[in-house]
Amino acid sequence: MRKRKAQNTNQAIMRGVIAMALVVLLVCYLFLTMVSCSPTGPTFRVEGTITGGADSTLILEAMTLNGIEPIDSMRLNTDGSFCFVVPAEPQDSTASPQYYRLRQNRKVINFCVDSTEDIHIEAPIERMATAYDIQGNNASRVMKTISLLNVQLQQQLAALSDEPSLSTLEKMDRARLLVDGYKHTLKTDYILPDPASPAAYFALFQTIGSQMLFNPENDKSDVQFFAAVATQWDELYPAAPRTENLRNIALRGLRNTRPARQVEIEIDGDKVRETGIIDFGFPDINGQERRLSELSDHVVLLDFTAYSLPKSQQRNIELRELYNTYHSRGLEIFQVSVDSDEHYWKTMSEALPWICVYCAEGISNDIVQLYGVESLPTYFIVGRGAELKARAEQIRDIRQAIEAEL
Repeated sequence: MRKRKAQNTNQAIMRGVIAMALVVLLVCYLFLTMVSCSPTGPTFRVEGTITGGADSTLILEAMTLNGIEPIDSMRLNTDGSFCFVVPAEPQDSTASPQYYRLRQNRKVINFCVDSTEDIHIEAPIERMATAYDIQGNNASRVMKTISLLNVQLQQQLAALSDEPSLSTLEKMDRARLLVDGYKHTLKTDYILPDPASPAAYFALFQTIGSQMLFNPENDKSDVQFFAAVATQWDELYPAAPRTENLRNIALRGLRNTRPARQVEIEIDGDKVRETGIIDFGFPDINGQERRLSELSDHVVLLDFTAYSLPKSQQRNIELRELYNTYHSRGLEIFQVSVDSDEHYWKTMSEALPWICVYCAEGISNDIVQLYGVESLPTYFIVGRGAELKARAEQIRDIRQAIEAEL
């Protein structure tokens, strides 16, 4: 009897040990599963609350160069809360801002992420795409404004198509005005002030229905804005795939919109030999043509630039220091603007003390091309007697060249 009790006790102990071992194994399995499914390395979080959206499915998608790609999805909690933890882009030479969207059915919230910043979103489920609040970075808030303007435009176009009192031709004319107004707003308010911003990039790729709003292939004005953003992204994110894509779009558009030549460009060979430069003239702020050859008695800093570039004001401050230092010794600055907005150029150049002229054709102009300008700004030093002496893309590189000529 005692022996049987001991056996029962041992069996009970063994069963307990086995059960405990199974529990430990289960906990270890769950832990390893969680670790293996969790992102490794740097991450960013997208979290918040979609009020009234309990049990709805929320999808996180990436807006890539290859299109929309799903990343993750989840059912909203009973209070509408959600949280996505996403691997961040590697912070190497290919890094740049990345673009994402939250989608619930057809309602979409666009945002961008630079590095590992966290994004917090609050929205009601019924008006998720228009009444949301987003925190985390300023660019995402600007993107919201751009998206809301797009929604407003599409509502206006839909109402216009249902207007019975207008003919088809009248509807088309009014629709064109509405679209052109939206494009003008994006250009002047969201791209021109800061072409380097993630929001400027987002603005370039706005669509109406399935059609891109901007035409970077054949519209000369649109191409200039793609070129402005591409120039700045090339400076900030030179090896990023998005930068390469922008650069390719801009270069293709510039080639397509370059004016067809009815005759070959003719350059007076005697003048080139006599002056050592290719002479040209563009109008200044008063509409008076100013020619480079007028300054043959000076040392000239020839500057091809655009005032819409983000660091333009800083560069003009540096140019003013050069001008103040060397103007009395014979330096003159001849600044050629290729901005797409002439009014903006006039506003920005009005108070500058040197010669400011405007090239309406932009960097596709024949003279600009003949000088081999591929990036902005590009500087040349022209010595006395109109002899081309040096070329540079940074102001710090030209001070010694100026000293050598004065």
